[in-house]
Amino acid sequence: MSSAPPTLAYILKGFPRISETFISNEILLLERLGFTMRLFPMRRGRESFSHDSVKQIRARVDYLPTELLLDFGRLIIPNIFLAAAFPGRYLHALREAGSRYRRTGKTATFKHLFQGGYMTQRHLRKDPSICQLHGHFAHSPTSVTMFGSMLSGLPFSFSAHAKDIYTSHPDQLRDKLARATFVTTCTRHNADFLNRLADTDNRVHCHYHGIDLRLFNNTGHRYAPRAPYSLLTVARITRKKGLPTVYHALRRLADRGVAFSHCLIGDGDDRDEVLALISALKLDDRCRWLGTLPHDKVLEQFRASDCFVLGCEIADDGDRDGIPNVIVESLAMGVPVVSTNVSSIPEILVNGETGLTVNQREPEALADALQTMLTDEPLRRRIIANGASFVAEHFDNHKLIMDLAGVFIKENPALGANVDLTASPLA
Repeated sequence: MSSAPPTLAYILKGFPRISETFISNEILLLERLGFTMRLFPMRRGRESFSHDSVKQIRARVDYLPTELLLDFGRLIIPNIFLAAAFPGRYLHALREAGSRYRRTGKTATFKHLFQGGYMTQRHLRKDPSICQLHGHFAHSPTSVTMFGSMLSGLPFSFSAHAKDIYTSHPDQLRDKLARATFVTTCTRHNADFLNRLADTDNRVHCHYHGIDLRLFNNTGHRYAPRAPYSLLTVARITRKKGLPTVYHALRRLADRGVAFSHCLIGDGDDRDEVLALISALKLDDRCRWLGTLPHDKVLEQFRASDCFVLGCEIADDGDRDGIPNVIVESLAMGVPVVSTNVSSIPEILVNGETGLTVNQREPEALADALQTMLTDEPLRRRIIANGASFVAEHFDNHKLIMDLAGVFIKENPALGANVDLTASPLA
């Protein structure tokens, strides 16, 4: 028997990652409630810095081998020992991997099996305090989590977010939903989709990510801004963020004689394409790209901005946002938001009440909405006030973490051994 407290293990795509701060915040808040955590990331973070909240996490972090070919030796040896110790379990997991491979033709399936086997042999068998596995993102992290569960006998759950839901093979995702003890997701739109896919009655729990309202707060209102207006976008530079629509809308504002500057914070695979578009539209003198920045620098940009804009769309491969956390942060900061009405965004941006939304890929409509948000003072006042109060009511992560903790404990009571849900997770 282990004398260590019952432990919740998180399997992550990467750690730490600036674009997944909501996960590190979740881990930290669970620890503050009394959960003992272990982290198994599939790769290291890509940025050279991390937010302060990451540095406060106490959980042990063990990185899994990342590449099937380059790390094959490290992966295969623990799997051989595991197969020898539990031949029945391993054969069952191997057959499942084969079935999944025949569905998709992706060799990554076997990497996920081997990563799950590596995690089980090297870590789970040596730490009997681990009593629950939880994957963050429904695709590869949950594949590793599922195989780890099959090989170790431990129960697993997972959190589904956006791309991982809508770009996954439906049958692969349906299998995970059926095997998991429970599933959480971050929007009602996602929960409805997953419940329909799983053909179950409200088995998937909706838990908004939330934000730290002590960090993001609307201390300064800009009810009646003056030209040149300051516009802000914070986003990974990928297709689903709709940045081409944003820049075509900005070109239209410039053609109308509207004076403005625009700041883009973030990075991503489409960076060169987007920066080339800025030049092609002759917006270089109005638009600047700052790359990826830490929280304190992002907060400075929020405080200096008159409006936040994002052109979210559904990409050709089905990828889409849920509720971008930066929209929640912007409303909390008193910076009104103009975006699109795709996916789950209307759950936070109620058009004309907490923000302005238009159809995806319509730069003319986006330009109109931006101009309205900048110049209609009564509307702007109402949206700023409503947006801040809506976030305070529905997106306070110190309240939301209590609900998530309650689900973990309900489904696996052992995890509640040292947890006090009457305590505040505030530092």
